[in-house]
Order: sequence, then C-alpha cells, then structure tokens
Amino acid sequence: MRIKATTLVAALLLAVLAMALATGCQRGGGEGGGARIGLSVSTLNNPFFVTLRDGAQSAADEAGAELIVSDAQNDTAQQQDDIQNFVTQQVNVILVNPVDSDAVVPAIEAANQANIPVIALDRGASGGEIATTIASDNVQGGNLAGEELIQLAGSGSVAQLEGTPGAEPARDRGQGFQDAIDTQSALELVASQTANFDRAEGLNVTENILQANPDIVGIFAQNDEMALGAVQALGSDAGSEVKIVGFDAIEDALSAIEEGTMNATIAQRPEEIGSLGVENAIRVIGGESVEENIPVEVELVTQENVSEFL
Repeated sequence: MRIKATTLVAALLLAVLAMALATGCQRGGGEGGGARIGLSVSTLNNPFFVTLRDGAQSAADEAGAELIVSDAQNDTAQQQDDIQNFVTQQVNVILVNPVDSDAVVPAIEAANQANIPVIALDRGASGGEIATTIASDNVQGGNLAGEELIQLAGSGSVAQLEGTPGAEPARDRGQGFQDAIDTQSALELVASQTANFDRAEGLNVTENILQANPDIVGIFAQNDEMALGAVQALGSDAGSEVKIVGFDAIEDALSAIEEGTMNATIAQRPEEIGSLGVENAIRVIGGESVEENIPVEVELVTQENVSEFL
C-alpha cells in the first residue's frame, strides 16, 4: 500500500509540475504574462492607426500578454459591438481609440459596469470612467501647423480640411489652427470642410473648395491622408502655388514633403501611443496607479528635417 501511495503522490506531483510549466509557457516571461487586452481601433485603413496597433502588439509580445484587436472601420455602432465583445470575453483591460468621443461613451460605461478598466488612445472620450488617456497634444500640433502655414503662404486665402465630426483630435487640431490664424490678418480662412480623415474625400472636398475659391494659397489638413488627397486635387500647384500642411507624419506624407508636393506635417508618435497603452494596461492589471493624462510630444516636420523621420 505504501508503494502505491508513494507512486500516486509522485504522479500527482508530476502532473502539477507539467501544468505549471504549460502555464508558464503560455504566459511568457514578461510582467504581463497571461494578461488579455482588447484593442478597439477606429480604422485600420489609416496607416497611422496601423502603426499604433503595431506598437501595441510589440509591447504585448514583449510582456507576454495577449492582444485582441478589432477594427471599427470608422463605424460607431461597430465599435460599440467590438467593445461589448471584449466585455463578453472578459478581457483584463480595454484599449479604445474612439471613432467618436461622444458615441463611444455607452460602450465604455458597459465596460465600467463589468469592472473592466478602459484606456483611451489618441482620442479621448466624453464620458465613462477612463483609467488614462494617452494622446498627442493636438491643440499644440494644430497651432504649430497654423504658424507654419502663415510663414509659408504669407498672405491670401487659405482652407482647412477637417477630420471626422465629433472626434476629439479634429476639434483640438482645429482649435489650435484657428488660434494661430486669429493672431494675424494676412491670411484669411475662407473654407473649412470635413473630409473625415480620408484621402479620397480629401481629394473631392479640395476640388470643391478650389471651384469656389480658385485663388487659395494654402491648405491645412487635419491629417496626412486628407493632405495627400489635396495634393492630388492640386496637381502641379501642390506645394508650390498652394502650400500644404498635414498632420501625422505618415510615410507617404514624408515622401511628399521630400519631393516638394507637401510642405510640412506634424509628427506624432503612434507607435509610442500604442506601446504606452499596453504598458499602462499592465500597470493597471497589477493594481498600480497611472496618470490621468499621458501626453506624447508632437514635432513640426519640414523639408529641412524630413530625412530624420524617413
């Protein structure tokens, strides 16, 4: 009987050891081993948010955490469904890059009720409990863009291509740009229309603006996708007769600045926003406190320094 008991104990110990080893392999060696983090991105059709996702994925891989990514495709209803799916899956933390700062609130509140912490990336939310918001200083960026356009264009009429209505970056970048324009009188803002952060819409809206205002000397686009649409609409006038300033410093825009068809953009650090999202998610899971707002610096990119970003 003793031999059988000893054999049974040994077998149980081996089983426990095997389970421990298996769990260790699944969790990985990082501090976030075993954590499940949901990431709802507004759209993966925009290279900026692809880079944000990649930054989050790299940080998750390094920490040994599982990152579950959903693409809302700029649809507020889809994003609400995606976040509800994360709640149903009982992820540890939800990272959300809102399509719309107001429309996302009910989904955040649903996560709050399920005791799942929420972190906002790049765009804030108008309500619900947010552990932290990690975003660029969009007001500062819009102001830098406005100051640069004033220097580039000198005097005359300028236009603005606005982002998705209701999105916090659109509001903040527009505010910063308007603040800069209001400090002088040489440039007049004669048109400001939404192109929803989209290149094709940026092309169409710019064409419409040019029909009504053929003498414009400058365009500020609240993201590079719209700026590149404006480049297409302007043809040979882009960057020369009509100065173009964008926002985001995506690769296509940097190449356009190098070629001279765009004049400047505002560099954000989407990869850093994504990685900071995961790093702070792991801190929250571990019971640590995090800052209410975590700013990520922005920087003006022109032909003089574009090589540093390419």
